[in-house]
Parts: sequence; structure tokens; C-alpha cells
Amino acid sequence: MSTHKLWGGRFEKQPEHWVDEFGASIFFDQLMAAEDLEGSLAHVKMLKHTKILPANEADQIIAGLQTLQEKLAANELEFTVENEDIHMNLEALLTKEIGPVAGKLHTARSRNDQVATDLHLYLKKRLKTVITCITELQSALLAKAELHQETLMPGYTHLQHAQPISYGHYLMAYWQMLKRDRERFCFNLKHTDISPLGAAALAGTTFPIDREYSANELDFSELYANSLDAVSDRDFALEFLSNASILMVHLSRFCEELILWCSYEFGYIELSDQYSTGSSIMPQKKNPDMAELIRGKSGRIFGDLMGLLTVLKGLPLAYNKDMQEDKEGVFDAVKTIIPCLKICTGMVETLTVKDDKMAHALDNDFSNATELADYLAKQGIPFRKAHEIAGKLVLTGIKEHQNLQDMPLESLQQAEPTIKDDVYAALSPKNAVLRRNSYGATGFEQVKQQIAQAKQIMANYKDN
Repeated sequence: MSTHKLWGGRFEKQPEHWVDEFGASIFFDQLMAAEDLEGSLAHVKMLKHTKILPANEADQIIAGLQTLQEKLAANELEFTVENEDIHMNLEALLTKEIGPVAGKLHTARSRNDQVATDLHLYLKKRLKTVITCITELQSALLAKAELHQETLMPGYTHLQHAQPISYGHYLMAYWQMLKRDRERFCFNLKHTDISPLGAAALAGTTFPIDREYSANELDFSELYANSLDAVSDRDFALEFLSNASILMVHLSRFCEELILWCSYEFGYIELSDQYSTGSSIMPQKKNPDMAELIRGKSGRIFGDLMGLLTVLKGLPLAYNKDMQEDKEGVFDAVKTIIPCLKICTGMVETLTVKDDKMAHALDNDFSNATELADYLAKQGIPFRKAHEIAGKLVLTGIKEHQNLQDMPLESLQQAEPTIKDDVYAALSPKNAVLRRNSYGATGFEQVKQQIAQAKQIMANYKDN
């Protein structure tokens, strides 16, 4: 049978232990122990400041909470299922530390605003780490792109050779995705940096509290303006999981291409041994397991988002026990995306680019067919007609095992008499890339500008 509950005054019977276990959240919300103590310290200091509690009693509670902080740092605190959650466990431990005066800590607050405050504090700290990790991956991509501004590779649509591009341009596409990811998490930080403390259960309190004071103690930028919203809002957690899901889409796509590019069939890159594993039976294998794991872990993040969306979609205001399910998905996403970002950064920094293999892949394809169509269009031929002419020459090349740039001028002129020998310069893969200078294009000058612009953007990043 369970021990006496801190909320048990109106109850005549106690739940069985297995029921306690079902209802308890201490198994996972102990991850917020540090935040819970921080929130309690801010609350009791506010109670002292407003004279709701006498200074001597507030000081006893403050000293007790600081002792618990020291014990937590030393891993000396033990939590029990009977005390359900991190809040009641810490209150019970505080009572053991300083006696009945600990019961005054809960004056003018509820577990409802307490847990909301804890989750805000927890996520606010971790968001800063996520943003830093994204920035580090952007830096790695930028450095690699700068080294490979003029490295040629096939660009793909439908996983078929499409047009020649710069490998630096390819890497900068992922830099841009991460830029948007970073912006989303920075905006998420704004919605996380709001204090619910003082909203109490749902309706505020009759005590003359100072919510601004406690918010300043916890370094929150603003207060929830509505007490119902304060305790029931989990938008910031949904926003985090949504942002994490989009981030994982980007990382998963990148890892999918790393996996392809390092395969025997492509051979465009080689991943470092640090981020690869071998086979238990095939001695020659070098498997891109870290990239595969990141690709796979995207699924669990999507599940975390879907889980919380489903929990919240039908809840009436204000707090409901269902909301206990808000934390595990957030905790899981935090512990998943941070190492994923770090692994991606390491893979980018240490991968070897096979420039020759990439360039060679352009020797025997028809990815310069658009160059021929553009060349003809510049001769005044309508693009649709130019497209048809180029397409027929591609068909001839396929049948005769001959690339466009290797066809004799006479053969090209049979298809279109206006073609001159300057067409061969247009058909060169390097020139095809070099000449694409529309804003944001793959031309070397444009890639150089993208990199310069990215450096400036990163130089202006503020510490969050």
C-alpha cells in the first residue's frame, strides 16, 4: 500500500502500488529536477520579496532548496514512485531536510504552473544547445563548400542525371535548409521564453504575488497574460517537435545522399572510418551506419510530434492528466537530434571528396542536353523546337554510343544547320556550370557569392 499523499487529505483509501506506478511520472520527469529546484527558488524568493512568507521561513526554505541542488549535482537524491512526480518528490525531500516549514513553499502555486514552468526552463536551455549544434553543422558545410566551389558533379532529378552542377552548390543547398531550421528554433525560443509561474492551478491566486519578480529570477523575457493559457499551453513543445521533425527530414535526406554517394556504384565520397562500421562476416565492408541511423531516427521524432498532437487535440481547458504525456516525446527529441547534428557535423568535416569520380560521371551522360537546347534558342530557334532537336540528337547518341560533345559537327548540323563549332564550348560540363550565373545558380561566381553571403549571415548570428 502507498504512503500518505501530499494531496491526500480528502481521500480515505490509497491506491495499490501498481496503480501508483501507472500514474507516476517520476520515471521520466526527474530529468527536470534541476529546473524544478530553480523554479522553486524563484518562487520562494518572490514569496519573501512580497512578504507573503516571513523572511526567516523563506530563508530556511531557500537554504533547504540549495542543499537539494548540491545533492542533485552529487547524484545523492533518491526519488520514489509513491511521490508520483518530480515536484512532490522534491517537496518530500525538502520536508525531510528542513521540516514542516517546507510545506509553505507551495503557497500561491500549483503543480499545474510548476510543471509548465519546469518544461519551459528545460526546453529553453536545450534549444540553445540545438541552435549551437545547427550553427556548427552549417560551419562544416560552408567550409567544405568553399573547398569545392569548382568541383563538378551531376545534378539529379528523379535520381537521373539532370545537369552538371558544382559540389559546393550542392552543399550550400543543405546550408540554406539549416538556416531555415535555425530560424525556426530561434522563433521557438521566443515562445518558450515565457513564464507561467504564478498562474497557479488555472485561475491565478488571491495572494499578492509578483509574477514579474519570479520571471526575472528565472530569466524569462515575458509573462503569460492569461492564467488558463499559461497552464494549458504546450504550443512551444509542439513547435519544438515540429521544428525537430523538419530538421530530421533535412538530415535524413542528406544522409540518404551520403549513403548513395559513398556506395561502389557512385563512389563520389568516402566517409571517415570514425563514422563507419564493418561487417561481422564480410571483411571488405565499410558501412555508413551513422548516416543510416540518423535516417532511421527521423521516424521516432515524427512519432513524438504525432503523439503530442494527438494528446492535445481534444483537451478542454485547463490542465488534464493527459498532459503528463507531453514530456517524454520532448525529452526523446532533445536526446536524439543533438547527437544527430553532431554526427552529421563530424561526417561532413572528415569525408573525402572524390573529385575525379564526380567529374568522370559527367563524361558519359547527356546532362549537357539543356546546354544544346539553350544554344539553339540563342540562335533564334523557339525553345520548344530547340528542345526537340536536342532530344533527337540525344536519341542518336544513345543508339550510337556517342556523347553530344563527341559528335562530329557534320552530324550536329544535319539535325540543325545553324549549329557552329562554338557549340562544343557550350557542351563542356565545366562551361555549362560556369555560365549559369542567374542569382542563386550553380555558376562558380554565384556559388562564391552564396558562400560570402553565408559567412556574413553567420557572422551576424547572435548568441541565443
